[in-house]
Amino acid sequence: MATHTFEIDETFNIPRSRVFALFADHHRFGKLLGAPVKRIKDSNQADPNGLGSVRKLGIGPVGLEETITCFEPDLLIEYTITSFSPIRNHLGRIRFEDTPEGLTRVRYRISFDDLVPFTGKLVSAALESAIRRGVRQVPRLA
Repeated sequence: MATHTFEIDETFNIPRSRVFALFADHHRFGKLLGAPVKRIKDSNQADPNGLGSVRKLGIGPVGLEETITCFEPDLLIEYTITSFSPIRNHLGRIRFEDTPEGLTRVRYRISFDDLVPFTGKLVSAALESAIRRGVRQVPRLA
């Protein structure tokens, strides 16, 4: 198994709380990625999209389930794939911070191991491309 990692680091002139809210809301996150996303299990926290919530990406049997494993409002979201998938040990980490100039910095990092040899590079490139395209939508959607 090979480990694959990429990080997207972007800065926006939008309040951190608004950027965080966009990424935290499963439905709006789907709009950001251009894929159907539905929350299928609510968190026990105040925010139904918080720790322990589960979202399904995709339609019908073609989809993945992701579970939120860390949720710190306006600071951090971590999630992992919890359904069958062609990758293992997946971790998505989205950090939100203020820059000295008063902007919002988003660092979105994904790492995973490929289960099927030599597929990780393709999966990583497709994921990174989709997320980069989505992150460019932040100013329009936040």
